[in-house]
Amino acid sequence: MNSESDSAGGLLDRATAEEYANWFKALADPTRIQILELLARRREPMSVGQIVAEAGVAQSTVSQHLAVLARVRFVLVDPVGTSRRYRVNEACIDCFPTAADVVMGRPAPSTQEPRC
Repeated sequence: MNSESDSAGGLLDRATAEEYANWFKALADPTRIQILELLARRREPMSVGQIVAEAGVAQSTVSQHLAVLARVRFVLVDPVGTSRRYRVNEACIDCFPTAADVVMGRPAPSTQEPRC
């Protein structure tokens, strides 16, 4: 990823802006927010079946939402035999608020680039 903005305080570089936009798009659905919050709160890998039981939505819906969250790396997938377990990407807990701060014109809380 390139630097977040040029030294003159200009716009975010395009690659960073696109990455942040993808993160925000991934969170633009209330069910995805609920799934991500569940995984973040649990802090342990969960199967689709476990997530379905908690979220109360169809398995196909959960699977589609997990695919979106995995594409932007908010959720990591661990193969376990023939199944998969999903867990929150802990790095995103730190980097997402930084992205929101930067987009809203606040200084980033750290000089490290997001690790999501």
